[in-house]
Amino acid sequence: MKIYLLAASLVLALFISPLQAEQKKVLGPWDVHYIAFDSTIIDAKIAQSYQLQRSKYQAVLNISVLNSKDQKAQQVRISGTATDLTQKQIELSFREVKEGEAIYYLAQVPVHDQKHLKFKLDIWQGTENQKLEFSQMFYTE
Repeated sequence: MKIYLLAASLVLALFISPLQAEQKKVLGPWDVHYIAFDSTIIDAKIAQSYQLQRSKYQAVLNISVLNSKDQKAQQVRISGTATDLTQKQIELSFREVKEGEAIYYLAQVPVHDQKHLKFKLDIWQGTENQKLEFSQMFYTE
């Protein structure tokens, strides 16, 4: 039941704003899907079960890595930072979530109105290492 509620919350995030639409990058052998969105759109019970703080001042990053050939979820390690315009860096801490055959990685980052963040992530599995970079503006008002 949890997977369906979380999936519904994430689908809702896709329609909230074009600025929050899921994106994909092909990195080496992987299709990396990523989205950053306001944590308040997640149902309170779902947020609690995934230990996510719901607040308009907390964003959620959701990263999933699929094999480009067969689209199977990949178990990887992810680390990275979010940097604001003043060059303040925030270390991101990702948690792996497995539900059935789906694997995704969640992290939270503090935000405020009109906060622009540049994300730099390292994704690796064995000897394969790829870098994902993207930026996003967050709105809280």
